[in-house]
Amino acid sequence: MTLLHLLLVALIQGLTEFLPVSSSGHLILLPMLSGLADQGQTIDVAVHVGTLGAVIVYFRREVAEALAGIASLLRGQLDRREARLAGGLVVATIPVILAGFALHATGLDDAMRSVAVIGWTMIVFGIVLYWTDQKGPERRETRDWTLRHALVMGLWQAVALIPGTSRSGITISAGRYLGYAREDAARLSMLMSIPTIMASGALLGLDVLGDPAPGLLRDGAIAALLAFVAALLALILMMRLLRSVSFTPYVVYRLILGAVLLWVAYA
Repeated sequence: MTLLHLLLVALIQGLTEFLPVSSSGHLILLPMLSGLADQGQTIDVAVHVGTLGAVIVYFRREVAEALAGIASLLRGQLDRREARLAGGLVVATIPVILAGFALHATGLDDAMRSVAVIGWTMIVFGIVLYWTDQKGPERRETRDWTLRHALVMGLWQAVALIPGTSRSGITISAGRYLGYAREDAARLSMLMSIPTIMASGALLGLDVLGDPAPGLLRDGAIAALLAFVAALLALILMMRLLRSVSFTPYVVYRLILGAVLLWVAYA
């Protein structure tokens, strides 16, 4: 792959993974609309690793708390705050893993990779994000997260397997629907991304094992580094903006892009 192609893939993945605009949808559209070759699963795994590193670095305190919570869970100390966080992340990840395996086994994940599907999901779930953001009360914080709320957000997260939905967008919508403040809904969404990205990366990784091509490994390393930088910058920007700006700008972007894609698909 050329450096420009790697840069485009890494920037798209890094900038859109945590913004509520769908990274998978943009990555699917890149070869469809640009004529570039599909980047392949090795590069997909690499950019996922890059974005995973970014979210771990940015939320390192919460990650350390969740890791400590695993030990508390094993000791049966379920009333501790870190144990509730770790347990919530486990519960929230189960639905998307089960749904992901089902779609992968049946081939439905490939069947949904179309411009029309992405166009419709951009619009529909953009409207969902706007409605929940405007109507959802802001009475809960991250520390109020319960296993029931984790399950609800996890079920919503599974819907993001439909290309164009946006994993961050749908989980933020769920958080706002449950009454979490914007910044706290986004924080929970980002923390939920860690085990989810690990699971999806592992699934993709199984398909690329045994390919030791040095050129491909070099391209993967470059893509991972670029995706890490782009994702970290996107996280910093979004979390700062949420202190004063709603999710409406992202909704407007989704509606415009969705309309353009539907015109391309049906014209």
